[in-house]
Amino acid sequence: MQYQATVTIEQKAGMLDPEGTTAKRALGHLGYAVESVKTAKLYELVLEAESAEVAKQKVDEMCQKLIANPIIHNYTIELKELK
Repeated sequence: MQYQATVTIEQKAGMLDPEGTTAKRALGHLGYAVESVKTAKLYELVLEAESAEVAKQKVDEMCQKLIANPIIHNYTIELKELK
């Protein structure tokens, strides 16, 4: 089976987000009142796996080994079967 995994990676609470801080400041200069700005990365992966459970496990391993830094990032995985 082929699956598409969407991985969203965000900073853990308390971690600095310089891109978000810069965007918030720039929006303020443009006249937009914004309380906070947080950045996130989104990855879309297509992979072959025997089942949705195996696909999610593989993507989780990818996140822990390369895509995310579990010390400073939280991540979510959304999985959908491709036809």
